[in-house]
Amino acid sequence: MGLQEEIVPYVNGGGGGGPYNDKEEVEDTVMDVSAALGIGFPLQRKHVIVGYALTSKKIKSFLQPKLEGLARNKGILFVAIDQSRPLSDQGPFDIVLHKLTGKEWRQILEDYRKTHPEVTVLDPPDAIQHLHNRQSMLQCVADMNLSTSYGKVDVPRQLVIKKDASSIPDAVTKAGLTLPLVAKPLVADGSAKSHELSLAYDQYSLRKLEPPLVLQEFINHGGVLFKVYIVGEAIKVVRRFSLPDVCKRELANNAGVCRFPRVSCAAASADEADLDPVIAELPPRPLLEKLGKELRRRLGLRLFNLDIIREHGTGDQFYVIDINYFPGYGKVPEYEHIFTDFLLGLAQSKYKKRPYQ
Repeated sequence: MGLQEEIVPYVNGGGGGGPYNDKEEVEDTVMDVSAALGIGFPLQRKHVIVGYALTSKKIKSFLQPKLEGLARNKGILFVAIDQSRPLSDQGPFDIVLHKLTGKEWRQILEDYRKTHPEVTVLDPPDAIQHLHNRQSMLQCVADMNLSTSYGKVDVPRQLVIKKDASSIPDAVTKAGLTLPLVAKPLVADGSAKSHELSLAYDQYSLRKLEPPLVLQEFINHGGVLFKVYIVGEAIKVVRRFSLPDVCKRELANNAGVCRFPRVSCAAASADEADLDPVIAELPPRPLLEKLGKELRRRLGLRLFNLDIIREHGTGDQFYVIDINYFPGYGKVPEYEHIFTDFLLGLAQSKYKKRPYQ
């Protein structure tokens, strides 16, 4: 099929299982597991079958043994989708979990959703595509203009540059953006390159940047950002170290472009660090719940995370600087319980709407 990612077609069931080559093998496995759990027939309606199409890297980070074991105990079976065979010939699935790129895969999923409306696809390909472009990614947050008694949520002022780096200084001046500026690739497809960013300190250095890109005004935030993980209605927040604040003296003395391969990662966890309580305080829960609920509705997604910063010197001014689909949940404490409860909730909600056949 020529997909852009490496696919590993096997079943991670915690029992060392091999490939599943046809529908009968999947159903036989469901029966074996169901019998062990004392579940009666019809088995495929009692057991939650989650077909997954993930890269080998995502399988390793997400389908960890603890998640697989807990899922089996709760009656959830993960089954690999074989990319070499028609999707409709596989299953039966209750849920399809995926994170692949490429137009061909998106079309396959869209066709499958039309012919199998009884299957929950996490998430709709067209909705995911909205987050692959940083020009449109944050627009829904800006449109919300969210302001409550718990705080305000906005996005940094930004400018999209699609080509011609020599025109960037004039475009920045015309847009009225203030230095320093954070430069991010326009395409956010989950690749290592899409996570690279640069900090430009002066007008001349802007010419050294490589379009297409997005320029965001840098906002001092105490060197800490909050990763807000959304799994359906569940919300989990972790702290991560981020770029340090830039004072006016530093801005006057620094020049050029400072490049960062990736700012937010597991190794940069700030949850156990000895931080200023004012900086370390998590965003108010009610504010995050309202933000998460509204974004689920506007984006049409159930699996994503937000990178949020609090403007240094304010107690309630927050900015969303990035949104990512199906992020690294494996880095989140207790993600196994959050995710399995979410999958069970989806299945139960679906079965309430239709009788067993």
